[in-house]
Amino acid sequence: MLPASLQRLLTVLLLGLASHVTAAESIETVLVERRALEEKVQLDGVIEAVQQSTVSAQTSGRVIALPYDVDDSVPAGALIVQLEDNEQQARLQQAQAALTEAEASLADARQQFSRSRSLHERRLIADQALDQARNKLSASEARLAGAQAAVAEARKQLDYTRVTAPYGGILTERHVELGESVNPGQPLLSGLSLEQLRVAVDLPQQYAGIAREQRMARVTLPDGDMLSTGKMTFYPYANPTSHSFRLRMTLDEPDARLFPGMLVKVSLPVATREALWIPVTSLLHRSELRAVFVLDGSDNPRLRQIRTGVRNGGLVEILAGLSEGERLVANPLQLSGQPALNMGEEYRP
Repeated sequence: MLPASLQRLLTVLLLGLASHVTAAESIETVLVERRALEEKVQLDGVIEAVQQSTVSAQTSGRVIALPYDVDDSVPAGALIVQLEDNEQQARLQQAQAALTEAEASLADARQQFSRSRSLHERRLIADQALDQARNKLSASEARLAGAQAAVAEARKQLDYTRVTAPYGGILTERHVELGESVNPGQPLLSGLSLEQLRVAVDLPQQYAGIAREQRMARVTLPDGDMLSTGKMTFYPYANPTSHSFRLRMTLDEPDARLFPGMLVKVSLPVATREALWIPVTSLLHRSELRAVFVLDGSDNPRLRQIRTGVRNGGLVEILAGLSEGERLVANPLQLSGQPALNMGEEYRP
């Protein structure tokens, strides 16, 4: 509330202004209208990268190359960490030698089984000799399969010494240094992709239900630009500390202005009610005092103090002081010729 002295001063100023206004047929008027008001709650959202991960070592070794550093842009499939591979190369060679031996052993077992079967058909050897040849062949086949698996494992361990980017993006953190020895499971580098972004926001518990039902949200940047959103995902559980529900929305198109961690505004409709509205240009205000010129039955403008609510575009809500259908002076500044009174450019409900 304004102090009584200031209230009286502003009233005198406005009444003095009203005394210079006379009825005129050229006065432009507007009506007090009743319209539906969609009440919204505005929350802070955070831009997140859909693809963000930490690459870990899958084999042991010493780091001998780090081609990229933090904040570097990395294409998909590029080498980002090279580990020393002498041990893995030796294991692969051993596995390949064992595979060659197993292949030779299998070839010999096949030849022996073929001869034994031919002799058995002519009843020159007993059944036991044929069974032994068959068992030897089976054992050789099993050893070959094991040798092939060992080669595949050794080759995979060798491949693990070359760590590549799973997708194109930006490196955000480096967990190792050149010359450092790493073990399987140890984090190496972290990164994210700027191609796919989403907005995450925490919904207070009282708004979670209606947000799930309506599935309508508006995401805007601090400069007022609206972002196009896609799929909405509601977490099926609440945060045990804040009791809020997490909502995620994908962004349809990449925007070079957007980066993970940025704050955006998320507006969600929570209720609808009827309200009286007038154009903000018909409003006179000085400090916390608001008033309009209402036309009486004789088309004479009369100053009336009002109480306002929220602003919606070029309209302002009327909480008290006016009734639906009353006529107002559309532009009281032009009518009065008093530029000192602000009509709405600095309106604050």
